[in-house]
Amino acid sequence: MADTLLRRPETAAPSGASRAVRAATDHLLDRQDPMGWWAGELETNVTMTAEHVLLLAFLGLPHHDIRESAIRHLLGAQRDDGSWGLYHDAPADVSTTIEAYVALRALGVDAMRPELRSALRVILEQGGVAHARVFTKIWLALFGAYPWEGVPSMPPELVWLPPRVPLNLYDFACWARGTVAPLLIVISRRPCRPLPFSLDELVAPGTEWRLRRVEATGFFAWADRVQKVYDRLSVQPGRDRARGRLVEWIRERQEEDGGWGGIQPPWVYSLIALHLEGMPLDHPVMRRGLEGLRRFSLDDDGGWRLQACISPVWDTALALLALRRAGLPADAEPVRRAADWLVSEQILGGGDWQVRCPPGTEGGGWAFEFDNDIYPDVDDTTIVVLALLAAESTPAVQDAIERARRWVTAMRSSNGAWAAFDRDNVRKIVYRLPFADFGAMLDPPTEDVTAHAIEMLAALGEPVDGVTLAPAVAYLRAAQQPQGSWFGRWGVNHIYGTWCAVSALAPLGVADEGVARAVAWTRRVQNRDGGWGETCASYRDDSFAGVGDSTASQTAWAMLTLQAAGHGADASCVAGARHLVDSQRGGTWDEPQHTGTGFPGDFYINYHLYRHVFPLLALASHAGQEG
Repeated sequence: MADTLLRRPETAAPSGASRAVRAATDHLLDRQDPMGWWAGELETNVTMTAEHVLLLAFLGLPHHDIRESAIRHLLGAQRDDGSWGLYHDAPADVSTTIEAYVALRALGVDAMRPELRSALRVILEQGGVAHARVFTKIWLALFGAYPWEGVPSMPPELVWLPPRVPLNLYDFACWARGTVAPLLIVISRRPCRPLPFSLDELVAPGTEWRLRRVEATGFFAWADRVQKVYDRLSVQPGRDRARGRLVEWIRERQEEDGGWGGIQPPWVYSLIALHLEGMPLDHPVMRRGLEGLRRFSLDDDGGWRLQACISPVWDTALALLALRRAGLPADAEPVRRAADWLVSEQILGGGDWQVRCPPGTEGGGWAFEFDNDIYPDVDDTTIVVLALLAAESTPAVQDAIERARRWVTAMRSSNGAWAAFDRDNVRKIVYRLPFADFGAMLDPPTEDVTAHAIEMLAALGEPVDGVTLAPAVAYLRAAQQPQGSWFGRWGVNHIYGTWCAVSALAPLGVADEGVARAVAWTRRVQNRDGGWGETCASYRDDSFAGVGDSTASQTAWAMLTLQAAGHGADASCVAGARHLVDSQRGGTWDEPQHTGTGFPGDFYINYHLYRHVFPLLALASHAGQEG
């Protein structure tokens, strides 16, 4: 398939970068689906697999078909100290370790097995279940292994609050909204379906008193106590009606693939909530939901595991951009198939995003997944448009781009910048809830999404000093960090954010000083091996910004930053290219590190296609300069 590439004359000896580009191109083309899309594994931590095992246990479903392979995966991810972490080389995480431990017990692994004994030692050293996150406590409470009194209460009646009233469902980010809605049912029902073994060993001696305590102060501590009193009343006026409305709300948002929001958390909690409200396992809604989860699972040498999500739209757009940068013609068959598939995935209907959009706003965005029509996002949409601009221009492509332009413009928040899924999702009161101890509960405008929106709209001819771009550019310039980098919300972290910002600003010529500072910072954090890397710890500690072992994707982002700023021939960029060429294996690159971000500080992603498409982008540009 790679024969369709635009090649140099055979008399010219290809450079190392050119050879690496050709090998990477062949590797990518060989993995395109016949329908036109790509989808690499979306690797997170073991909680996705562990919670699926616990879901099956709660619903009384068998696990014999995945048992041995799931055990192999969970134990294979355990570290030498007995723990599991949030990302590659992360410190021990008590909640992740607890969930892996309980899942292994549910799969029939003996508690006396050395791996479980070492895991228990880590759990107790970190304070036991009393110090776990709320979501872990909820999973344990479902099986009677944690008291519901120690889980924050939230009333199902929240479903009646209109969008203008604080703490309504639309105050939460879409991923949190889809999770909170079913949990309002679960927490108010307080179910208990014990496992056939005790988990008392997870309680650290001396912490028993903490199990029934909810960490809260002020009004929210008082509100939690009042709610718990109300939950114990034999008569609760309006409670059943509120739960009934939540069931309707959940059912209205089930996707074609049976899921909710295209991600695991709302999916599993929706299944639990609907079952608690009397929906049998053979009901079409439950059946489609359970069957749809199989699409998220993988089973190979790494064992059986569940992905938190799948990313075909994002991966396909990035792959198309990389192939075009590598020289594949716009009318080449792989490009055509990818572009046609992307156009077919555009979402023209409505969704929750309409709640804070101007009345009459029409659809036109793309979602991350195969089936997530209610929650398109700006980030995917901007990259898809840039990819379609690089493809062959057809009436269908032009129409899709114009619809996307209108939709992205309508999704701009009041401060002139863009968030991923919603407009003006910024009410920070949600973080004061005792429930909100894990993950991002809001979806405010961010530097990287705004940068991608600027890049897309500028490519479509939007004037930089116009009413749409001028505030966005001002936002981005003001967000630059003192050291010269930009924060990365959806990629780790400053290396990613800086690439996004410079790619948007440098071509506009509006932030020469800021771009120069970004270039200086990028050069400064380069590793001695010529690559770049940044650990997820930078979300917790700013001193780790740009610090970490070299990775293929982050090296590529840094090179792309320098190239966008006009410094692609610099020694730093040449050293980065040499690092990528030397580390290429079998046409691609190894990358165990998590360089994608779900929730900063809490949940990270290793996109298996990142290690490939971004180095291909960077090396293709470098090879073009060499030529």
